[in-house]
Amino acid sequence: MPSIWSRRFTVVFVDRTTGVGRRATVHLGWSLATLAFLFSVPVLVGLGIRWATVAEISSLRSAALTLGMENASYKDATGELVTQVVSLQGVIDELAARANLDPDSARAMQKLPAVVKDRAMGGGQTISRREIVAAAAVLISPEDSFNLLRDALGRLELGLRGVRSDVERRHALAAATPSIWPAIGWLSSSFGYRPDPLSGARGHHSAIDISADKGARVVATADGTVESAGYNGNYGNLLVVDHGFGVKTKYGHLQGFAVKQGAAVRRGDVVGYVGATGRTTGPHLHYEILANGQLIDPMDLLGRKR
Repeated sequence: MPSIWSRRFTVVFVDRTTGVGRRATVHLGWSLATLAFLFSVPVLVGLGIRWATVAEISSLRSAALTLGMENASYKDATGELVTQVVSLQGVIDELAARANLDPDSARAMQKLPAVVKDRAMGGGQTISRREIVAAAAVLISPEDSFNLLRDALGRLELGLRGVRSDVERRHALAAATPSIWPAIGWLSSSFGYRPDPLSGARGHHSAIDISADKGARVVATADGTVESAGYNGNYGNLLVVDHGFGVKTKYGHLQGFAVKQGAAVRRGDVVGYVGATGRTTGPHLHYEILANGQLIDPMDLLGRKR
C-alpha cells in the first residue's frame, strides 16, 4: 500500500461553456504539509510575540525594581541631608543667640594681656567655596552630588561646632574678666607709684584703693572660685578669687567675709565687707588684679560705677 506521501489525486476542471476540461495532479502529502505550514505560521508568530512581550515585561520589572531601590537610596540620602541642615540651623541659631557679650565685659576682655586671651582661642574645620566648585566639576552621577553635599555639610557642621566652642570659651573668659567696681565709694589711691600713706616713702602700689563706709558690701567683679579667705599680714583680712584663665582678684582690709574658701561666686555676689584691718589708715578696699601672675591696673578693666 503506497504511503500518504506518494498518493496522488487528479482534479478535473471543466469549463461548462466550452466543455474544455483541465486536469491537475495533487500530491496528498505535500498538500497536507503546505496546509500545516500555512496554519502554523500565525501560531508561531503569536508565540514569538508572546515570548517577546514576556521578556519585555521582565525587563521593565527589573528596571522598575532598580529604580525603586535607587529612589529609596536617594530618599534616605535626602533625609540625612535634611537632618544635617536642621542640625546646622540649630547651631547657627545658638551662635546668633550667644553672639553678643555684655559691653563692659567685652571692653574689659579686650584689655586683658594677650597671653590670657590666647587661652580662650580655638579653631574649627571649614570648607571653602572653591573646594566645592572643584569637586562639582568631576561629578558623574546624582550619587556623587549627594556624597559631595553630605561631606560639605558634615565639614561645615564641624566648623560651626568649633566656632560654638570658641564662642563658649569667649563667654567663659568674659564672665571671668573683672569688669565692675567691687564696692561703692570713691577712688582714694591709684595703681602705680605713690608716696606711702604711713611712711611717706615712694613705692609701687599694686592695687587701687576705694574708700567707703565701714561694713559696706564688697562684691566679686567676675565669676570664679574663692581661693582663700583669711588674715594675711599687711592685707589684713584678704579674699582671693580665682577666675580661671590665669586671672585672680584680691580684696584686702576687709572687716569680714561673706564666703568661704572653695565657694563658687558670680559677678556681683557679695563676698565681704569694707574694713580697716591690716596696714591701713582707715576703712577702704584694697582691690588688686593679677593676670597670669602679673599685676595690671584695675582701672583698665573697670566699667561704669554701679
